Amino acid sequence: MEEKEKRSIPIQLDLLPKKEDILIPASSINASQYCRRLAYLQFIHQERKETSDTIKGKRVHNRVDKSNSLLPSPEELIDNNKKIQSRSVTLSSERLNLISRMDLLESENGFIVPIEYKKGSLPRNRESEELLPEEAQLATQALILKDNGYLCEKGMIYYAESEKRVIVNFNKDLFEKTKKIIDQFKEDIKSSSSPKPLKDSAKCPRCSLVEICLPDEFHYIEQQKTKKIRPISLKSESKFPVYVQAYRGQISKKGYRLEIKTDEEEIKSVPIMDISQLVLMGNVSISTPCLHELMNREIPVSWHSYSGWFLGISQGIGHKNSSLREAQYRKSFDKDFCLKFAKSLVKAKIYNCRTLIRRNWRGTHKPENLLMILKKYAEKTNLAKNIQELLGIEGYSAHEYFQSFHLMIKNKESYPFHFTKRSRRPPEDPINLMLSFSYSLLTRLWTVTLSSTGFDAFRGFYHQSKYGRPALALDMMEPFRPLICDSTVLLAVNNKEIQEKDFIYNAGKVGWKPEGKKKFISVFERRLSQKIKHPVFKYEVSYRQLLEAQSRLLVRYLFDEIKEYPHIITR
Repeated sequence: MEEKEKRSIPIQLDLLPKKEDILIPASSINASQYCRRLAYLQFIHQERKETSDTIKGKRVHNRVDKSNSLLPSPEELIDNNKKIQSRSVTLSSERLNLISRMDLLESENGFIVPIEYKKGSLPRNRESEELLPEEAQLATQALILKDNGYLCEKGMIYYAESEKRVIVNFNKDLFEKTKKIIDQFKEDIKSSSSPKPLKDSAKCPRCSLVEICLPDEFHYIEQQKTKKIRPISLKSESKFPVYVQAYRGQISKKGYRLEIKTDEEEIKSVPIMDISQLVLMGNVSISTPCLHELMNREIPVSWHSYSGWFLGISQGIGHKNSSLREAQYRKSFDKDFCLKFAKSLVKAKIYNCRTLIRRNWRGTHKPENLLMILKKYAEKTNLAKNIQELLGIEGYSAHEYFQSFHLMIKNKESYPFHFTKRSRRPPEDPINLMLSFSYSLLTRLWTVTLSSTGFDAFRGFYHQSKYGRPALALDMMEPFRPLICDSTVLLAVNNKEIQEKDFIYNAGKVGWKPEGKKKFISVFERRLSQKIKHPVFKYEVSYRQLLEAQSRLLVRYLFDEIKEYPHIITR
């Protein structure tokens, strides 16, 4: 029998939907009137962040969105002249490219009245002629209703805190202002770049996307300001990771809490709302309902071997910002961009190594010669012609750095913290074990941070892409190796928080005892929570907050919104 000819079906690109042809929600018009950049980030980049305000807003809408009601046709409303109430009605207009889910629709004498629910209170002493965002949203709903043949002369806004309805009359002036906002938003989404953030605006601190937008940081970098900026983009550290390393530990869900059961029948409980991520080490099992709940809440679960080797992440469907991954892939194939970015990474790393040496040196002579050599290698990165040369420069600088690493350790000659050289797989001494373990923890943390931001953590610019290798996470952690990992090792050893009894020795190799690993993780997490003065923006920030802020700035850099990526170089 002759083999059938394989045929490929060509994709007709002209039939794929364009951004300007996608129906625009009335809520986007509301957001656009509040801030054009906010509307763009929500609609094009699909950025969403839960805040106390958005949660309150959902609760208000849940009170009215109890059922999906059918809306009678315009003819039925006019003929029957009955009073009706329709809740959660979705209506669209192909001609206007608009769509809206309307909270409540009421009829009066054949006329339809859209009612929009808002969580806030009634605006007081309103003298400005600027259109309120909720008025623009309501007028957009009226345009959709009119285009579908309904009679619509007025609408209402219900303010939940004030428990009052405000009538909005639909006149020519209101529709003209709303159409201008709609036209402007359509122009914005056609653009390849987002609108610039608001400058020194009072709207920014309460915006749900302030930590994604980074308005003050953007203008600081663009204009090279010297004055202090508002730390409004830093979210409070109310959530922290939970580590589970108990042998044959079992994790289940009970109500709104996680229950962790060990082999000794000991049960520990923690509220799910207080967890930023769940870290499982070794032979630990987790129930399916528990995993589903964590995915729904966008809480990642990272998996490690018992020795700490990072294996992977379980999470939900992931970030919806495909535009970011397109920009990331495009830049990753640009050799000039990759080399430029890689140079800045290695340079920042070497300078941070110099800082760690200068702060922690315990040798008999000052490290002036070593500092000069490292500075020479840092500046030499500017001359690298390709990635291979840059790898060589990084390797030579690392050799010089680790050759003198023991001179930052107290009682460096005493066993077991005698360190001579860097050894990886397997580590030959406790210092190497702690260094490798901390690098694994930081790799996991950067992988989770980048994935939650919308990146593909496995496609980098400096490290080569290999199967199962989070190349971008390895890229981004380079400047933070000395600041977080090496510093954690020095803290643990010099403060005697880690001692000889915390390790297992076998055939010339070394491993962790459970209590030793637990103590080291505690030091690592404490280091992440330590506050420092941001070397660029000058406000106080923890290392944990710093990683997410750097990830967000990388988004802005890949979208060409900022010209230079601000690396963290401490002094």
